[in-house]
Amino acid sequence: MFPENGHHAPVQRAVEVHHPTPITPTAPHAAPIVPVQPGTVPAVASVVLPDGRVVTGYAIEPAKTEPPAPKPPVSRAAVNVALGGVGFLAVCGGLLILTTFITALTALITQLITLAAVIFGGWIAVQVFSGSGDKGGTTVNIRKAVIKRNKFYG
Repeated sequence: MFPENGHHAPVQRAVEVHHPTPITPTAPHAAPIVPVQPGTVPAVASVVLPDGRVVTGYAIEPAKTEPPAPKPPVSRAAVNVALGGVGFLAVCGGLLILTTFITALTALITQLITLAAVIFGGWIAVQVFSGSGDKGGTTVNIRKAVIKRNKFYG
């Protein structure tokens, strides 16, 4: 796909590794004195490279970790379990009252239905078993009746 480079050999370069050397106070190339404001500017570090250049920069201080918070005398899990138990008891009390109310309402409705059945049944019994007195209706005595073409002949 691409033409090969056959005209000359590839260039090989020697690998150079540079190890920076920190500057000590007795080094011939000491870092220039930099005015430092107390408490606001961190310390300055300088390094001499093998080719003689001096690199100066600020030293990075490790991040300070906060001390761990003191452990409470009672674990959070125990507090959560206790609060859950209190909430459960409150819910159980409410559910107990609710179920008691529903049971009482059911018993009341059952008693009202039974009372209505007894009263209505008694009224029916009085109507059926009373033999005397006017029954309050129209009495029709049918003996021999002939019905022709939807007409009644008596």
